[in-house]
Amino acid sequence: MSATHTHRVERLSRLERSLLPHTAPDRCPDGARLLALLGEVYGDGNAPARRRALQRDLDELVKTGRIEAVNPGGKPLRYRRVLDDPDEDPAIWHWTLEQLRALAATAVPRRQLDRLWQQLLTNPEEPRLDESRLRVVPDTFRLQPAELEKGVLTAVIQSLIQRRALQVVYVKPSGERTEARLHPQALVQRGPIPYLFALKNDEDEPLRLYALHRMVRATSLTEIPVRVVPDFGQGDLVDLELRVRGYLTEVVRYCPLAADQRQEDEPPESEFELRVWARVPSTGQLLRWLLGRGTMSRSSRRWICAGLLQHKPGRRQRCIAADEVFYARIPVMHRARQTEPCSVSRV
Repeated sequence: MSATHTHRVERLSRLERSLLPHTAPDRCPDGARLLALLGEVYGDGNAPARRRALQRDLDELVKTGRIEAVNPGGKPLRYRRVLDDPDEDPAIWHWTLEQLRALAATAVPRRQLDRLWQQLLTNPEEPRLDESRLRVVPDTFRLQPAELEKGVLTAVIQSLIQRRALQVVYVKPSGERTEARLHPQALVQRGPIPYLFALKNDEDEPLRLYALHRMVRATSLTEIPVRVVPDFGQGDLVDLELRVRGYLTEVVRYCPLAADQRQEDEPPESEFELRVWARVPSTGQLLRWLLGRGTMSRSSRRWICAGLLQHKPGRRQRCIAADEVFYARIPVMHRARQTEPCSVSRV
């Protein structure tokens, strides 16, 4: 068998393995997506030649019944595998199993299963699972991501990578347009909205928070180095003490709030089941988590909001009692600047 023929056989095998069976038509990849996944397989020639080579391979696999076009006559055509297992070679399955064991050995001790799930869903080759066999359900309702203007995200990431300033046209919540030179420090994804932490113009402080969807235009200034804020990104932590009962007991017992969480069973006469101590980031997510843990009186809700957002010098820690689920002891925190509404001081 010639080297050219051997390469074609291996290429067809790679292409077939990159497709999954039983995939919904709208989730099946088209030629452009497959070329992005398997670009190195089709060499570094010009784009039209690579596309023609891929199309010949797709036509061959369709002709032999290995794959199918899920939208015949559509543009672009989308494909999925027909057979469940294209590789019956024990050596290939052994290699796949070793890869899976390596992924699990890394993810399980670090409790990074979310990364493992993402790898299994996006791997161009085995081991992988499609969405019919692996579904990640978030524990909170997620809104659709904010729509960004064309070129904004690329310019922001370029400036962060190259550590260069960024020129932006920005629309304030009031509707006023303003132009500024930013010195990017970090991107933060908060819920469905990505934000950029940056210094503005010649300011040394404060560090401001800019929503990317409010940027009308962004240009990386490749000749202007960024001014870096020392020790940015450490974040503030608060000491949280909880007493829990009901379903929350099992959740926090086996899914710790933090790596250094301490816990002990409550005494028999207590109305709660478990006491937990943890040092956690002081964020809006913490506030929403506390407010969402079961039925809670209006006064309790008001106190949580006040405790997380107001500065009360000399005030001791106070208790929050939820009507149904839990009791919490949190420190009183200061009011953050407007650009960081969820930031809090250290305890």
